[in-house]
Amino acid sequence: MPLELAAKHGRTTAPADLGRSPLAIRGLTVSYGEKPAVFSVDATFAPGAMTAIVGPNGAGKSTLLKAALGVVRPLSGRVTCWGRPLARQRGRIAYVPQRASVDWDFPTRVLDVVLMGLYRELGLLRRVGPEQRARAVACLARVGMEGFAERQIGQLSGGQQQRVFLARALAQEADLYLLDEPLAGVDAATEKAIIAVLQALRAEGRTVVAVHHDLATVPDYFDRVFLINTTPVAEGPVAEAFTQANLQAAYGGRLATAQMGAVV
Repeated sequence: MPLELAAKHGRTTAPADLGRSPLAIRGLTVSYGEKPAVFSVDATFAPGAMTAIVGPNGAGKSTLLKAALGVVRPLSGRVTCWGRPLARQRGRIAYVPQRASVDWDFPTRVLDVVLMGLYRELGLLRRVGPEQRARAVACLARVGMEGFAERQIGQLSGGQQQRVFLARALAQEADLYLLDEPLAGVDAATEKAIIAVLQALRAEGRTVVAVHHDLATVPDYFDRVFLINTTPVAEGPVAEAFTQANLQAAYGGRLATAQMGAVV
């Protein structure tokens, strides 16, 4: 049974075992003015699964990720990773931002972008050695971009840039991957390549949480779904939570009939 909105069913949206969850959010509220972007959100993301965060435009999906990471300061709420404060677990978390939020005119090579994923490990003063370069190239190979290591990042297509940022996240060898619209605006080949990498991470026991916009591919790509429209709507396995009733509750009149055709 899907875990429904607390106000509707009188309970929170979270499973009981918070200590095992790579990311648990309690009572999170963020405002960009008088109107909250997310309000009193509870969410518990299952370990070793791929979870899609789904909702209409302006529903607070990206804000939820940024607040969970501390990029945006919440008005209230608490975030834990594996039962501990976020600040103590940052080394286990990798984040891929929206491509539109990145300054692609910055003059840097593709290889250097991937090596940025190792800065927490290396520190500011240690030089990048052959071992780190080989690791970065191996991460580029995982996303099909090893032949572009010396290119300027701004010279790549949008899909290629997205692959490079995923390679940077892979270089961190994290346990939790948070991705904000990783498939937005990419070509079919890039989408297939990105999903293959994310599914491989899941097979390794890592956790993937991604803001996702294409309702038709949720059942094919993800194990679990978290539906939100400022407040939580439903959370759980795709087969249970990704229903027409829950989507209608999240999207209302903005949910096109064609979009609902692939809903389980």
